[in-house]
Amino acid sequence: MPVKTQIDNTILWNEAAKTGAWLGAVSVGCLLLKEAAAMSGSTFLVQAAAILLWAAEFFGCILVMKNAMLNLRDRYAGVRMEQTYRMGRRAALLSGLLLASAQALIIMKMPAEEMDTLLSQVTGSVSLSGSQKESLEGMMDRLPLLIFFFQWLYCWLYGSVLSAILSRYIFLQRLFGVQPPQDQ
Repeated sequence: MPVKTQIDNTILWNEAAKTGAWLGAVSVGCLLLKEAAAMSGSTFLVQAAAILLWAAEFFGCILVMKNAMLNLRDRYAGVRMEQTYRMGRRAALLSGLLLASAQALIIMKMPAEEMDTLLSQVTGSVSLSGSQKESLEGMMDRLPLLIFFFQWLYCWLYGSVLSAILSRYIFLQRLFGVQPPQDQ
């Protein structure tokens, strides 16, 4: 049986970067597919794609994170629950950076006509005073930055909760006798 390498902080960041890249790729891929569906103009296609791609992204990220944590546990010696949790949080931070950047870039590249349409839809559905409309219009210039930070925060929080759940799950498997297959 080969000797496993002892895990350290550098290895943890490297594994988090790989996992973050995979998570980011899944999320950005789903985002781009949603944008492609939105260009079709079909309301049904947009709504169906949004629901299906949300589910694919949600469960895809869970599977990617679970596999990354299992690989970390199995590939390195002395991996503890806290280390898998830290790796998951770091991966969420890095993947959130990728997704938030892609979303902010899409918003920045959005034509002015679409931004005006979006603004008129928002102001038409809610009764706003003149000063509130001016504030909302002033905020539209900062929309990519706001989207970036809120999306990054959301991804990090989602990944932190997911990491907390999965890190406990993969170590509870050992307690109840479910062991991964050993190399012979």
